[in-house]
Amino acid sequence: MITRYGYTTVGIITLICVIIMLVSIYIKNNYLSFPLVLIGISIFTFTLYFFRDPDRIPPPLENIIVSPADGEVIIIKELKNNKFIDEKCRQISIFMSPLSVHVNRIPISGKIEYLNYHEGEYLVAFHDKADERNERNEIGIESKYGKVFFTQVAGAMARRIVSELNQGQEVIIGERFGMIKFGSRADVIVPVKWNLKVRIGDKVTAGETILYDL
Repeated sequence: MITRYGYTTVGIITLICVIIMLVSIYIKNNYLSFPLVLIGISIFTFTLYFFRDPDRIPPPLENIIVSPADGEVIIIKELKNNKFIDEKCRQISIFMSPLSVHVNRIPISGKIEYLNYHEGEYLVAFHDKADERNERNEIGIESKYGKVFFTQVAGAMARRIVSELNQGQEVIIGERFGMIKFGSRADVIVPVKWNLKVRIGDKVTAGETILYDL
């Protein structure tokens, strides 16, 4: 299944690959046509793979926060407070490689109370200050268990953040809401009352892996 967030990109890449294939057919030189065919097939295959969108089923539990992204946990740290959470809190940062599923999902059910998009730099996604200096989309949810803050952070390769969320919108855990194209990072920040369920180096799956519980 291909995500709807990638239809335009997949269409453009498909057209480019068709042109490459046609050029390879009309070139009367096997030393050039064969590499062109390989390039076209490789680009098309990678594009379909990158924009894949498998179904996900959140765990049937109430008091949990699931990962908004596929990837690897690279940072776990405590903060004095946050612009949305006015108390001591904890941050988990997830690095999404170009090979990860890049569709993002809602980490907890609730209402969007904070939404802010920042233009910024394009530091590598695993840089400790990427969450403060990079282009990013910040989202705050008021759930029945309290406030949850998370971000879509652009990286050195990712230059396109997609989000369908609106201020005041009611959201459900595990549902799709956007993506970050071509390598990126997601941060999840919650009050320290939440129990940490992952460690640095763990692989997580959007909509399914539990990051925190109560």
